[in-house]
Amino acid sequence: MLISPAFAQAAGGFGDMGQWTGLLPIVLMFVLLYFMLIRPQMKRAKEHKAMTEALQKGEEVITSGGVLGKITKVGEAYIALEVAPGVEVSVQKSAIQTLLPKGTLKSI
Repeated sequence: MLISPAFAQAAGGFGDMGQWTGLLPIVLMFVLLYFMLIRPQMKRAKEHKAMTEALQKGEEVITSGGVLGKITKVGEAYIALEVAPGVEVSVQKSAIQTLLPKGTLKSI
């Protein structure tokens, strides 16, 4: 007999552990993706939603298209921006990208 029965019957001590160690890198990549991509994006979306809900008449904003203006009317889904004296543009609330400090438009 070339191989003793004890060695032939022995399953490796890491038999069950070998399956889990193969999945460990994949699980770690999903955790890393969550913390580096998904979670910050959800946080930014929540901050943007809070900012758009808190918009009031008289605030100065920049739209996602780059238009600067002062809010003259706030509706449910749309906002009227005064981009020049006597010129109003209607934009969606979600198009507002940045809230500017007061007096910024006068300094430009």
